[in-house]
Amino acid sequence: MSGPNAHAAGEALAGPLPAARYAALRTLRSERSGILDDALVLRFDGPASSTGEDLVEFQCHGGRAVVDAILDALRRVDGLRVAEPGEFTRRAFENGRIDLTEAEGLADLIEAETESQRKAALVMAEGGLKRMVEQWQEKLLQLSASAEAAIDYAEEDDVGLDPTLSAECRALAGELGAWLERPRAEPLKDGIRVVVAGSPNVGKSSLINAIAGKERAIVTDIPGTTRDHIEVPIALGGIPILLTDTAGLRESDELVERIGIDRARALVEGADVLLWLGDPEEAPPHPRLVRVHSRADLPDRSASPAGSLPVSSSTGLGLARLMEQISRLAASILPGEDAVALNRRQATHIEEACGSLQAAAATEDFVLAAEGIRAARSAFDRLTGRAGVEDVLDALFGRFCLGK
Repeated sequence: MSGPNAHAAGEALAGPLPAARYAALRTLRSERSGILDDALVLRFDGPASSTGEDLVEFQCHGGRAVVDAILDALRRVDGLRVAEPGEFTRRAFENGRIDLTEAEGLADLIEAETESQRKAALVMAEGGLKRMVEQWQEKLLQLSASAEAAIDYAEEDDVGLDPTLSAECRALAGELGAWLERPRAEPLKDGIRVVVAGSPNVGKSSLINAIAGKERAIVTDIPGTTRDHIEVPIALGGIPILLTDTAGLRESDELVERIGIDRARALVEGADVLLWLGDPEEAPPHPRLVRVHSRADLPDRSASPAGSLPVSSSTGLGLARLMEQISRLAASILPGEDAVALNRRQATHIEEACGSLQAAAATEDFVLAAEGIRAARSAFDRLTGRAGVEDVLDALFGRFCLGK
């Protein structure tokens, strides 16, 4: 319970509350149902709480009947209502306990399904980007002060922009540019797209099923069985992978198959990692290409072409090596462990700040330089949620579960 009436509401069920930030065992009671449960009760006084408000926590037994009975009793306390999705975190944001980047990290942490997603979200939720932005904002404040002082002097002397100020703006823009070159968060959140492609009837669907460990794609001896792409999400070494089976690449007069082939070509171009089954010489150029010699267990395919990895979906030959190679290539385009990975919104605002600083460094006009620095500061305010983010708040906090 959070808010100005939280302590009174806690006392209505638990009696006298313990001292702030101490846990105590209390018997929870209601006038209607009598004893509800024996629970640990914790009290926090605002602003030194997770929401910045007075707060009370009941750590009760987890049975559904116990929880429902406590919630029913709380609903009967005057001034209480059920929290909206993400409302506790939103109050923490609005009361200055966290900034928008930390709230985004917490939302990602709740949704994390793999170890790499969990680690990346935790870095953001614990203020990894916030601390960096605070350093940038401190530099910008110093640059703003220098620019404003230069404007005052410029009224007395006709001098150009201080080369030191230009150099500092350029240096900070370069630092921001380096951050924009880092691996982004989207592949980590959405999964590394591993596309399996090649000519028809070369074992693409069988390979998908073997890697996934389950029958997800239809396998027949008839060429052109796969008409549309099939996506299979898996976790490989803690990395989220989106395995994608595609239609065999060939010329076809059949309308539905031709549509599937066109989609397959588009998926090949957008693949993060491409597994090519078929003639190695026909493999399309790709920065992370793995040539797979499929059905390597068959006598007439025992000789593997140079540069191709022999694999058998039926016997498991080469599957472990193939998955190791996929993991290595996938890891090469993901942020490093414990590194801050920018999402699209964060990168947009850092790019705005970078552009404004580059403009400030390029001008000889004091006023234009000061305006460029001010624009960079505004971009960081939007990044952290200090200003201009009302349109993103509802969408963000709506991702949280009730009461988080």
